[in-house]
Amino acid sequence: MSTDQSNVADGTTESTELRGTAGAGTASAGTSADSATTSGIAETPTEAGTAKAAAAPGTTAEASNAEPGTDPDEKPGTDPDRKSDPDKKTEPGEKTAPDETEPGEKDETEPGEKDETEPGEKDETEPGEKDETEPGEKDETEPGEKAETEPGEKAETEPGEKAETEPGEKAGAEAAEKSEKDAGTPAAETGKSAEKEKSSSPEEKKPEEKKDGKAEEKDGTKAESDKPDKPDDPFTAFAPAPELVPGRLRRIGRGIGRRLVHEWTLAGLGGLALAVLMTWPTLRYPRHTLPQDYWDPTLQAWQVAWSGHILLTKPAQLWQSNSFFPENWTFAFSDTLLGYAPAGMIGQGPEAAILRYNILFVLAHALAVVGAYALVRQLGSGRIGAAVAGVGFAYAPWLLSQAGHLHVISNGGIPLALAMLARGHGWSLRHGYRPERRRSGWAFAGWLVAAWQLSLGFGIGLVFAYVLGLIAAVVLLSWLVRRVMRRPRQPFGFRMLLADFWGGAIFAATGALLAIPYFKVAQEHPNARRTAEELHNYSPPPGGFLTSPTESLVWGDLHERARDGLPGLPETTLLPGYVLLALAIAGLFFSIWTVRQRLLLLAALLGSAVLTMGSRFFGGTYTYLPLFEHLPGWDGLRTPGRLMIWTTLVLGVLAAGSVGAFAERARQISAVERVPPRPGPFLRLVTLLPLLLVLVEGLNVTPHPIVPQQPAAMRVSNGPILVLPSDQKTDQHVMLWSTSRFQDIVNGGSGFTPGRLEEVRKVTANFPDSASIDYLRELGVRTVVVLKDRVAGTPLQTTIDLPVDTLGISREDVGETVVYRL
Repeated sequence: MSTDQSNVADGTTESTELRGTAGAGTASAGTSADSATTSGIAETPTEAGTAKAAAAPGTTAEASNAEPGTDPDEKPGTDPDRKSDPDKKTEPGEKTAPDETEPGEKDETEPGEKDETEPGEKDETEPGEKDETEPGEKDETEPGEKAETEPGEKAETEPGEKAETEPGEKAGAEAAEKSEKDAGTPAAETGKSAEKEKSSSPEEKKPEEKKDGKAEEKDGTKAESDKPDKPDDPFTAFAPAPELVPGRLRRIGRGIGRRLVHEWTLAGLGGLALAVLMTWPTLRYPRHTLPQDYWDPTLQAWQVAWSGHILLTKPAQLWQSNSFFPENWTFAFSDTLLGYAPAGMIGQGPEAAILRYNILFVLAHALAVVGAYALVRQLGSGRIGAAVAGVGFAYAPWLLSQAGHLHVISNGGIPLALAMLARGHGWSLRHGYRPERRRSGWAFAGWLVAAWQLSLGFGIGLVFAYVLGLIAAVVLLSWLVRRVMRRPRQPFGFRMLLADFWGGAIFAATGALLAIPYFKVAQEHPNARRTAEELHNYSPPPGGFLTSPTESLVWGDLHERARDGLPGLPETTLLPGYVLLALAIAGLFFSIWTVRQRLLLLAALLGSAVLTMGSRFFGGTYTYLPLFEHLPGWDGLRTPGRLMIWTTLVLGVLAAGSVGAFAERARQISAVERVPPRPGPFLRLVTLLPLLLVLVEGLNVTPHPIVPQQPAAMRVSNGPILVLPSDQKTDQHVMLWSTSRFQDIVNGGSGFTPGRLEEVRKVTANFPDSASIDYLRELGVRTVVVLKDRVAGTPLQTTIDLPVDTLGISREDVGETVVYRL
């Protein structure tokens, strides 16, 4: 028995207001039924009774509020007495009496509760959708509008909509009231849930497709569905907390952190730290000492200082330096290191020049490591193999003898430019050409680095330019072959074409502009040209590849007897390192490179070694001499041993192949024994052993002498100045001393000695005398400074104290110098 029926049986009376409400609900249901009848919808007796039961007030609520113990299979609107008799069957044609609300029965809508649908609001129910009108609620269907349920179709929930209450679930009146309080849902909503539950039986038909254009409210907004709030899932407490969106500062910090631990950042910092350690004690007294000696380094310290000074004051006078007065194009008498001009703009005077040189010396080693590392990584090697190649390239024992030649040590731009060009064009030795990896910006930057390397000097830059030209010719030839053979074309891209065009144009223009002064010097000074005899003296024999210079800590003393038989020291001691040689030989047989690639690397190695020997390889008739005689600018290279740069680089690539293969084998062994497959501590140490051995061979005992102090007279005297005695080494010191004021000086040191300077040295051998004074006045010299501590063993030792009253000049002692003003 339902709750409402029990209330009537007990004689409970309702208030007039509640009876009015129930009557209104009954009238509403009647109106809906009449509307359906008016529309001409025919119903079967059973379906009609079911529809009336659904429309009758309180029916749904009764189904939901069934007392405990009621049969769960009992359908709402069925007589309980008939249901309780299982043997009693319904006769054919007999109608099932609907369970109607008795007069005076309490409606399920609570007093004072607002109706769910606002007055005047359109009904949101679509055709084929269950009627949402609750018992006791006004029917929102407009007059003449079709009923929402088609003939013979049961009212049902929306497709995919879950019924609020499972079929056959028992729920008491107390549970319904508690649900209303917890969820804040009216009793009418509970009846609505039961109605949805009844309509979700397996026999029900699928609702009709919704008509185009859902009904909307009069104000144009879509009505919200009347779903009760579901309780929170208790397991959400165990779910991971949502990730907070970082702020701007945190994002910047994370970005900086990622870049600090990036491979290239670590490679740069590691290369810099290694350079400081491997060149120590260069930075111990950086204002007073220079590596190896104080002859050529003082010349190069002056070059960097001059380029920075003149570009800030008179850029048009760049090639007319203050040395070798009154010659022209004097800055082109040797490699200029013009690429270091920005550093020369900082500081002034000899101490600043020495400090600048030492810093650049250390940075050049760091750049060589990073450049070779980047190139070998781009070619396809692993990190350990690339590190071996980078260290072997920068700290090869033969380079220790070049510590006084900054333009030779500054070779890191060569592998770095090649790496950037290869990366920009999407090419690697291991994977070939990959168009999807092309980056025009990297290619253009590679051309800029190549131009900068060329600006440091033609001593090693000229060969680099020819190598780039050879690579471009090979690429162009391969493209023509593919076109003739009609092979599939590989994409190149217009942007890449522009990058190569403009980058190559900048590189070519840099080389052409730098070459003009050197051609001028060659025309004005024929003695500046190198001869075949001079070339032969600086060409190393085959034994030079296995001989170490004296500056090597490991092999220097052991190879003393081997050095005695070599000409042109130190340019002929060219040991690349025994460990690097062994790793390269192993790389010919056990390597990550293919057999074809190894053969190409072997050919490049042999070719560079033959050219490095100059005229010592069968006289150089078919190797070096044709290049020396016919290629523009090649006749200015008197030291073929510096081509060892390319031999060392190829050795590093081969060595990286063997080290990389060994590292891969270590990972394969670890894959069986460890999860994840990472090498164990022992295998890690073993893979690092080649790197450590290459580093040990690069240790040096390079001397760092103290540079002579600048005479006080050089800071106060006006030019043009001649400093006596004059010779190649002393004049290099004078050039450094002139960095305080950059006054014109007759002195100068370079790869050759101009004829006029030789004449000056001869004429002034007995200075002061009338002949030398007249000559210097005619030359334009106004001041002569004689160094007292260097006149021993020269004619100046006796003439420096002679009186000068009859010569028309003045004499003044200034510290350790004597100053003559003509």
